Amino acid sequence: MRHAAKVIITTAVTGSVNVPSQSPYLPLTTAQVVEAAVEAVEAGSAIVHLHARHPDGRPAWEPEVFAEIVPAIEERTDAVINISTGGSSAMTMDQRLAAATQFRPELASLNMGSMNFVYSGIASRVTDWRHDWEKPYVLNTYSQPFINTFDRIEHTLRTLGANGTRFEYECYDIGHLYTLAHFMDRGLVEAPLLIQGVFGILGGIGADHENLTHMVRIADKLFGDDYAFSAFAAGRDQMQFGTHSAWLGGHVRVGLEDSLWIGKGRLAESNAQQVTKIRAVLDDLGKQIATPADARVMLALRGRE
Repeated sequence: MRHAAKVIITTAVTGSVNVPSQSPYLPLTTAQVVEAAVEAVEAGSAIVHLHARHPDGRPAWEPEVFAEIVPAIEERTDAVINISTGGSSAMTMDQRLAAATQFRPELASLNMGSMNFVYSGIASRVTDWRHDWEKPYVLNTYSQPFINTFDRIEHTLRTLGANGTRFEYECYDIGHLYTLAHFMDRGLVEAPLLIQGVFGILGGIGADHENLTHMVRIADKLFGDDYAFSAFAAGRDQMQFGTHSAWLGGHVRVGLEDSLWIGKGRLAESNAQQVTKIRAVLDDLGKQIATPADARVMLALRGRE
């Protein structure tokens, strides 16, 4: 792993997993997503990981929705914008790629394997639903897998890579590292890699700190010094895993996509609140915080077009 001289903070401001009934602070409208992103950057985030939603909170894939978000963030910040190609498991692959294809971001996420990606448990914790779509949406993940076949991965690499987009390789299990190595061996993936270890999703690797250490160990075996590592855990383990990743020499990711909480029993009131908290932890560890310009150099990004 390339040990980070400066730590990149990525903020995933809304995602497609959590639903409006879980928190009144989850950004939903395009204006809310923009404000959340700007505030996160002002708090110290170098990268903004973007999903979009319709005003009622339903995950959105339409480029016209992203068109109300991406330029507005670019006008007000110099952040690296990372457009998700994960979308949601309910979307087609064409839908998942639509925004990144149109906006040609310098960075896009890429999920490295098909998996059970289950968050149906939300239904047992919510008693007052704000919208009719929410409960069926989360329950459906119990029976519908998240499809990321090799042909879809290759298609994404070729389609977006042709535009100069580089990738945040999201690895939810150890096997996903070997999938990434396969595409690197074929010349479809080039160093330096940004590997995002994802922990605590039901169907993926658990949020055990031994798993984080193991994932880095296997990545070191496969990629040596050709990769930068970042990690997050869903839910209550978010800050602990960010701290662990930074302690190992890696980067961190926070945001309301990954956790709605700022402490035990306390909902985070903004993405910036989480950025501020992890930044204080990094300061205590003696770590410097990467600017967007630093992140572009470390990850070999082309910069904005």
